[in-house]
Amino acid sequence: MKQSTYTVLENRQIAKATFLMRLQGDTSAFTTPGQFLNLSLPGYYLRRPFSICDWQAGEATIIYKVLGQGSGEMTAFVPGVALDVLTGLGKGFKLDKSGDKPLLIGGGVGVPPLYRLAKELIAQGKQVTVALGFGSGDEVFYREEFSALGAEVRVATMDGSAGMKGLVTDACDLHACSYFYACGPTAMLKAICEQAPGPGELSLEERMGCGFGACMGCTVFTTTGPQRVCKEGPVFTREVLGW
Repeated sequence: MKQSTYTVLENRQIAKATFLMRLQGDTSAFTTPGQFLNLSLPGYYLRRPFSICDWQAGEATIIYKVLGQGSGEMTAFVPGVALDVLTGLGKGFKLDKSGDKPLLIGGGVGVPPLYRLAKELIAQGKQVTVALGFGSGDEVFYREEFSALGAEVRVATMDGSAGMKGLVTDACDLHACSYFYACGPTAMLKAICEQAPGPGELSLEERMGCGFGACMGCTVFTTTGPQRVCKEGPVFTREVLGW
């Protein structure tokens, strides 16, 4: 973990209630896809955790959805705004388990951390399939970006206004992949585990107080006992979760 000052480079809407923010600052604490940062918002006591969509030396990208007053105020941040950030938080995905044909499954704001994961897996020569699930077509984002990496992209929306109609699990073949990686709502993750015959990893979404393991507020119960999503996670294997 490292505390840094990040400066907003870009902050724009990319889908319904969904925004992309590029930040300039020290990214040396990020080592693997699936980690997150914890952003301090002026006037709010608790920081906000956001998965890292992508990073390079001196620059990080997050994608956030407006869900409340705090995230709503973030949409007004203009280039040059300085923010206090904790970086390099959490344990991410393990690339060495992927096999030759990994499947990446994202639901809504669970999609962003899968972008960096797909980029690194494809760089290793893996045949990556990405399944993206959203409520409606106006919520879809990063479909073209995943395709540009070389991934096969499948989209499902609940109302059928983009891609196929149905759940994200309807848009992917869990029996054909060598390994799966998933991030999204808990109900989606549990449904994936019910249908998947093979191994995989899941990134959990939980409310966090501190983001670095001190407050214990994001504790979940696993097959090996209580574990903190912010510290031992957010990525866990399906075996550890017992799903």
